[in-house]
Amino acid sequence: MRPDQWETFKRAARREPLPGIPMALIADSPWIPGYLGLSHLDYYLDPETWFQANLRIAEEFPDVIFVPSWWAEYGMAAEPSVLGARIRLRPDDTPAVLPAIHRLSDLEALAGYDLEADGFAALTLHRIRTQAPRILARGDVLPLVSARGPLCTAAFARGTTQFMIDLVEDPPGAHALLDLCTRVVIDWLESQRRAIGGTAEGLLLLDDIVGFVGERHYLEFAHPCLTRICEAFPDEWVKLYHNDAEIGACLDHLPGAGFTVLNWSGRTDIREVRRRAGDRLCLMGNVPALEVGVRGTPEEVRSATLAVLEGSGGEGIILSVGGGVSPGTPRRNIEAMLGALGEFNGARQSGHRFL
Repeated sequence: MRPDQWETFKRAARREPLPGIPMALIADSPWIPGYLGLSHLDYYLDPETWFQANLRIAEEFPDVIFVPSWWAEYGMAAEPSVLGARIRLRPDDTPAVLPAIHRLSDLEALAGYDLEADGFAALTLHRIRTQAPRILARGDVLPLVSARGPLCTAAFARGTTQFMIDLVEDPPGAHALLDLCTRVVIDWLESQRRAIGGTAEGLLLLDDIVGFVGERHYLEFAHPCLTRICEAFPDEWVKLYHNDAEIGACLDHLPGAGFTVLNWSGRTDIREVRRRAGDRLCLMGNVPALEVGVRGTPEEVRSATLAVLEGSGGEGIILSVGGGVSPGTPRRNIEAMLGALGEFNGARQSGHRFL
């Protein structure tokens, strides 16, 4: 991400007036290796392959803001591996996470984690420290630190089904697990901040498991954890929340947790999201990532993109797909989104509307 792109993203996140709506995509290993014809293992384990892949993506799409910028990650592996989860690597897929917390009574033994040495967190921090000088030397910035959220971490470390059962049958145990996971997430974000060199100005938190619970359980279990994470970092930071599961139960409450930007799935219409939270959040979305982004024709992508832009009212939005860039998303469809955005921005500047 270039410095000018980050300034644009920050202004959009603060809902400041801009000459045109920007476009940003959350892009990481589910998409990048396949798009470039690379082995996932090479992408994860060979630093030069990783660097050149991210460089190529940035150069192929110079008008797209890639979030969080040169993302050093190993799929979902980092956070649960700190809590003992086994990670299974395959040549052409993101890492599989095998749950390791079989009894909530074992949590005390996991409290002595060391992010500098444990699991894939240690590998990620090493990647950041060794590659950040190269990234900064070419004029890019690393403004965002990133983590999977506490419910997501708990679900991967415990097993999603068992974690859902815990919420109902063992609330004290679920609270204890989430307290531990929240501490891991905060420490993990802070460790990345130090590895980058203290220049971070925002965070990206990804937690789809929040969308698996209703409002009552959201308020009891999720909202306090999300609020703790936001409050652990400066008020002026950009705080981007990603959830491409369901958002109905949490939508009204996310601004109160401290988030400034929401990236959500294509299943919830942008008009509803704008009505419920659009004056309190910048909306980052929400062209359907799979149905349109991967499977659609360029004309279908154009139509869906214009529908999202019109539904936004043209304000308080960063154009994106509804979630991260899905595996198999072709170049032509990203270009179709950019083309539609150019049409929309041009029409707005001339005072016209798409009907």
